Amino acid sequence: MGKYEVLIFQPIVFWNKDLLFCEISPTTYKISLKKENLKRHIQNFKQGKKFSKIRQEKILPNLVSSYSTQLIKRGPGIDITLQKGKATNIQIASKNLNNIIIHPGEEFSFWSLVGNTTKKKGYQEGRVIINGKVEPDIGGGLCNLANLLHLLIVHSPMKITEFHSHSDALDPDKGTRKPFANGTSVQYNHQDYRFKNNTDQLIQLRTWTENEILFGELRSESQFPFTYQIVEENHHFKKEGNYYYRNSMIYREKLDRITEQTLEKELILKNHSKVMYDPKLIPKEMIRQ
Repeated sequence: MGKYEVLIFQPIVFWNKDLLFCEISPTTYKISLKKENLKRHIQNFKQGKKFSKIRQEKILPNLVSSYSTQLIKRGPGIDITLQKGKATNIQIASKNLNNIIIHPGEEFSFWSLVGNTTKKKGYQEGRVIINGKVEPDIGGGLCNLANLLHLLIVHSPMKITEFHSHSDALDPDKGTRKPFANGTSVQYNHQDYRFKNNTDQLIQLRTWTENEILFGELRSESQFPFTYQIVEENHHFKKEGNYYYRNSMIYREKLDRITEQTLEKELILKNHSKVMYDPKLIPKEMIRQ
């Protein structure tokens, strides 16, 4: 019998099989985004989704909730160029939301009003989170605008119909911590922020910028019989493997406006946020073993 040489061919591995397709490279990430965007357009079409579009310059009389926040953060490790880009992006997008009226039974959609964020519209590079990492990208920083919206809505009787979150530990806390000041995630157009007006009144959203400050108001025709507040419990940091995480339980309380008695207490977020800054800046008294 002749001698045979056995050839064994090893399969060619183009990427780490443990990675998702969107994690392989920036190109595959963009392909995945386009796929998700198309899926959301099809979903909205099939469901016959129609969102708030009407604006009203006349301001409704009753203030339901309000919030303001600095547009530009300054400090160690903070890229001021990306901060200024974020501020520009929020200035553009907030104009698209300002004075929108949400009728009874109507639904609000962040992306149906803001639209895609492109250079042609004036959007600049700001911070975004891609595959768990902070990166620069056009239109980055609009999560800060979504944070403001979320704070207005959780302090109102509106019903949240879509909410996404990312780490709320992107930077060290300055001053008194305010839950939901960070962490609301929006990404065109498959990660939207939506809420429904389930009251019998017109609701008006106002958003504007002035002197590097973002302002927001939620208004109605008349006062509601209840107030709402956010309570955070068991707030601490803990090391898991090579990373630190912020942990807490965040509740929404419904109170009687006259007696201030708590009528309902609802858990709205079990917070588990990866710390994205130097863990040496975490206060030692906040770290648990």
